[in-house]
Amino acid sequence: MEIKQYQIILVNLEPSIGSEIKKTRPCVVISPDEMNHHLRTLVIAPMTTSSKNYPTRVEIKHENKTGWIVLDQIRTIDKQRIIKDLGRLSKPDIRELKAVLKETFVD
Repeated sequence: MEIKQYQIILVNLEPSIGSEIKKTRPCVVISPDEMNHHLRTLVIAPMTTSSKNYPTRVEIKHENKTGWIVLDQIRTIDKQRIIKDLGRLSKPDIRELKAVLKETFVD
C-alpha cells in the first residue's frame, strides 16, 4: 500500500506507555511523500473523538463524525502498524493542519 501525506489510516498504537494515545485509531500521515516512499516508518498524528479545544489540536469532520487531529502526540511508527486506509483530509483541513503545525513547531 502506498502511503501519502495527509492520508488517514487506521493504526494499532499499542503498546503505549503513560499518557500516550492508546488503542487502534485513525491517524493522519504528517511525513512527506518522499520520506513515506523510501522509509519503512511514517510520522503520524493520532485522531480522537474526545478532546477539548487545545491550540495543538485540529478539529475535522471525517465520515460524519467530529474528531481532532492531536498534534501534541505526533509519533513515528513502522508501516507494519497500519491496518487499513480510511481516506484523506480535505483541502481546507490540510490548510488548517499546516497552519497549526507551523504555529506549534516553527518559531
